[in-house]
Amino acid sequence: MNILENPKWIDQFQYPQTRFEEIPQSLFDEINADLENIQSPEPVVSVVITAWNEEVNILRCIGSLSKMKSLHSFEIIVVNNNSTDNTQKTLDKLHVRSLEQPIQGCGPARQLGQENALGKYILTADADCLYPDCWIDEMIEVLSKPNVVCVYGRYSFISEPGYSRWKLALFESMKDVVAEFRHVYRPYFNCYGMSMGYVKEYGLKVGFITINRRGEDGQLCLDLMKYGKIKQIKTSKARVWTGPRTLKLDGSISGALTARLRKELKRFFFNLHSGLPEDKNASDS
Repeated sequence: MNILENPKWIDQFQYPQTRFEEIPQSLFDEINADLENIQSPEPVVSVVITAWNEEVNILRCIGSLSKMKSLHSFEIIVVNNNSTDNTQKTLDKLHVRSLEQPIQGCGPARQLGQENALGKYILTADADCLYPDCWIDEMIEVLSKPNVVCVYGRYSFISEPGYSRWKLALFESMKDVVAEFRHVYRPYFNCYGMSMGYVKEYGLKVGFITINRRGEDGQLCLDLMKYGKIKQIKTSKARVWTGPRTLKLDGSISGALTARLRKELKRFFFNLHSGLPEDKNASDS
């Protein structure tokens, strides 16, 4: 984990543009040239991204995926989830498969993506995240093992003024310790769509998530548990990187830490038991 500074590899994707109109054609051309070299018409892996009003962030995300170095053939699918900005215009200029889902929510968007995916395995990604070039291989190495139906990775925050990297690293270390503890009986509390993978066959059996108990990501993970094992990808090199905008909702790193500690303390004893019936009323919000 990077303690004092952001990893150098993300710098190339920190495009300065803030609106679609500011994106030069040369940048699209550069990303498309890479996309043409890495995507396959007969993929083993389908990377499914849901996007809502991410006209510039989706460019950064796909830019990072375009640098992927993988032993597995893959495709990239982006589901435009009822965006009202220029997300679709950005997608129209990129050499990726794009679909439009007017029903709001990650559940409907993911369902449309997996129904159209060609790969045996599905990796889900977020439009506002950056992905290291080993991400696909690290995820599939574990997901392709016998009796494994779902995997999830870890993530880090990109530092910016007011959110120093060392403080973020401390926060992430504490978060990882909690994740280790609750993975034993409650792996779905750790599962986020920004870095998640599953076997498409079982994802289609689970189908569209209609009950939101702890978010569609956790609910999908919970429903997949009846088909096989859930594994955590712990290696730091496979971490995805995202901005600290979720932390900003709590006002500061300390505010975010306090809020999350309170949440974990409330369910401390709940996490010690393996029974699932009480999960019907559990919430990760």
